[in-house]
Amino acid sequence: QIKVAGATSLLANTYHLFLRPGPEIIAKFGGLHKFMSWDFPILTDSGGFQVFSLTKIRKITAEGVTFQSHVDGSWRTLTPAKVVELQEAFGADMYMPLDICPPYPATHEQLLNSVQQTTEWFKVSKKCDRERKNKSGTLFGIVQGGTDKELRKKSCQEIAALDPAGYGIGGLSVGEPRELLFETLPVITENLPKNQPKHLLGVGFAEDIEQAVQHGIDLFDTVLPTRLARHGSFLTDNRFESLRQNSYRDDDRPIDAHCDCVACQKYSRAYLRHLFITQEISVFTLLTIHNLRTLFRKLEEIRQRIREGKF
Repeated sequence: QIKVAGATSLLANTYHLFLRPGPEIIAKFGGLHKFMSWDFPILTDSGGFQVFSLTKIRKITAEGVTFQSHVDGSWRTLTPAKVVELQEAFGADMYMPLDICPPYPATHEQLLNSVQQTTEWFKVSKKCDRERKNKSGTLFGIVQGGTDKELRKKSCQEIAALDPAGYGIGGLSVGEPRELLFETLPVITENLPKNQPKHLLGVGFAEDIEQAVQHGIDLFDTVLPTRLARHGSFLTDNRFESLRQNSYRDDDRPIDAHCDCVACQKYSRAYLRHLFITQEISVFTLLTIHNLRTLFRKLEEIRQRIREGKF
């Protein structure tokens, strides 16, 4: 279903896979590709964002971060080397190093510490990556600095000097005003090499993706397609709408007349709303497919405009 919607790669989450089912089980099955029967590229993130967003108890040192699992309360440790080893065990094609993702708002001291520690950890990750003999993937670097333009420049310069295969842009889309995101983004892309891929972590509305591509972003990941679907909402070209609206009770139109996904081609707003109100689980799949397809259509449109020199 995901392939039909237009996906050519997937992102998997290192933090969650580390806790469940664990790297040993995934490695036993020959890696994530075989474990979940996905033969296209897989990118894995570092797990750093989840450590700071999901765990209330944690300790950060120069060596890494120790935290309490939100699943069973057990204490776990992630180090820069451990994160690389985990993602190698997963068989990821592209993977991210351990970083510190500061909240918004954050003090200058917090942002500076995030930049400095992320750089030092990347040096360790890079060394670990170089020493691996049978590596299957390629290591990206992550730049931090919040919305502080000078710290963003510093982070970009330090990470670029270590020559990663690509760049993850972290610490944005964490609660800052949308205008601040797009004021900060060009500062980042202007201070990174033009010919290497850039991944904007956590941005997923169609209009935001289009604006980010204008600033040189190539890759995106977001929980929006599934999170919105779980709450009965569907993506549009702008933001999103909800099936909870009473006006949809007898609405025979598709949720998006311009969409070619199975939900829009076969079902009405009234029917999908009925499924959601009665908590029939098929609606979550249908809405997820639609939400994914909305983003893929936007990216297909952008690629075509780039090919034609009209973007």
